Amino acid sequence: MMLTTATIQLLPLTTEHYPAVSAIYAEGIATGQATFATDVPAWAEWDASHLPHSRVVALSEAGQVAGWAALTPVSGRCVYRGVAEVSVYVGAAHRGRGVGQRLLAQLVAESEQHGIWTLQAGIMRLNAASLRLHEQAGFRLVGVRERLGQLQGQWHDVCLLERRSRVVG
Repeated sequence: MMLTTATIQLLPLTTEHYPAVSAIYAEGIATGQATFATDVPAWAEWDASHLPHSRVVALSEAGQVAGWAALTPVSGRCVYRGVAEVSVYVGAAHRGRGVGQRLLAQLVAESEQHGIWTLQAGIMRLNAASLRLHEQAGFRLVGVRERLGQLQGQWHDVCLLERRSRVVG
């Protein structure tokens, strides 16, 4: 059966999901467009680096993890407690079917329930699909950080996008 947004179920991301989540993250790393990371962290490291709330997996009708989304704090300073960075990853077999849209919409809703007033995303300029996804979810382009990071010897520009909550703040 083809996965559609009507057949996916969104659930909190737990330790049990992490093997599939890490496999999807590895697919993102392999594209060379999704992240500057070159290795998938172990669960303990991933868990410690992400906020304890607003962690979502998309499950197919067969119970397969199709994608995931989570938030990372942008700073430890108390004045930025309501600002978080978004991560959204969709498995290669499930891309282009609205999974990312559902995940990002759920992440926005959950972030607002936890007092997050600004979501930001740093997306490589060449990742057109991710830029489109975030813009459709109400993110706006703040600017482009030119030659911000190097991956496999090649410099990449990173687009900084943000979404200000209409509910919080």
